[in-house]
Amino acid sequence: MMTVFNPDAVEMSPRGVIVATRRLQRAAAVGVAEHGNSAVLVTIAPGNKFLDRRRVDLTRDLPTHPYHHQGSWAVGRYINSSWARAISLADAVALVERVHVAADRGARASLEELAATLPVQIASIAIGVCPKLPPTIEERIEDTRAANVADSVMYRQALAGAAEARGWSVHWYDREHVFRDAATVIGREDINSFLSAMGRSIGPPWQAKHKLAAAAAIAAVMEKQ
Repeated sequence: MMTVFNPDAVEMSPRGVIVATRRLQRAAAVGVAEHGNSAVLVTIAPGNKFLDRRRVDLTRDLPTHPYHHQGSWAVGRYINSSWARAISLADAVALVERVHVAADRGARASLEELAATLPVQIASIAIGVCPKLPPTIEERIEDTRAANVADSVMYRQALAGAAEARGWSVHWYDREHVFRDAATVIGREDINSFLSAMGRSIGPPWQAKHKLAAAAAIAAVMEKQ
């Protein structure tokens, strides 16, 4: 059985991040499972060794879904909802632009901190594939389908841009296929038992989003080799 976690080869930091005490020779991959303006990052080294997990917030003190909320209100969607607020389209576009800038800044800071924490180089990051959207903010706001997913796309693209700026390759994964892909690259039929064992070895939190990020990283790190 493949060893995922060796308690004699790691140390626990005060933040609860487990890092290898010996520098690994090959580069690692980061898997991302985003939700709103936050994301779970799980870092896996070649050999499917767990290195790190963390949650990062890409923005602070700003609306988390400016396309879907403020943008929708600006064009008359959901205006009868109790949580709706009056806002002009121009103001909604300006707000989205501010959130884009903040998300880019937060993504850069988050990946910089991650890279500084680990004793191994990171070569790639795996992020959920983005649906195609209209080219402008205003068009995305006006299109109901686009407005429903544009916030997620904004945060994913912020992380992708920050990763590329660090020289990492970006792997876009399909959520419907990523567990199957991870199972294939480790040569197992049951990836769930593998991921559950990983979670038991490192302790909580280890939820569905952590498993998703880990599976994406496993697929990405093997693709990079």
